Amino acid sequence: MTVLLLIGSNCFMTWAWYGHLKKAAWALPVAILLSWLIALPEYILQVPANRFGHLAFGGPFTAPQLKVLQEAITLSVFVGFSILVLKERPRTNEAIAMVLVFVAVIVAMWGRPASEADNDSPSTSRTPREAVTTHP
Repeated sequence: MTVLLLIGSNCFMTWAWYGHLKKAAWALPVAILLSWLIALPEYILQVPANRFGHLAFGGPFTAPQLKVLQEAITLSVFVGFSILVLKERPRTNEAIAMVLVFVAVIVAMWGRPASEADNDSPSTSRTPREAVTTHP
């Protein structure tokens, strides 16, 4: 649920931030106002995504993990938007930078705590292999 809400949220935000680039005739105040109106649904999706996903509300993620995950989703949505709407493909160095963000998601999820109680335990720094090992 969290990931789907984040994807939806990022679709709105990407359009709000970059959609006006296709509308050169819009005056800057018009672009700002319309972008702000498009961003409102983004918040309507983003806030519940973070609530549902956070440990304190029964979700599986810490706040930093939610942020890193959100950035990777933002890049995924942006790449599609950039190619389909703006007709701009990322250059090789930009693609490499984006892959590094996805690597950051993997690193951030290593040793993800199973519950809020585990959040402050040393087990949160385990490697993926250690994270799947169960201890009696």
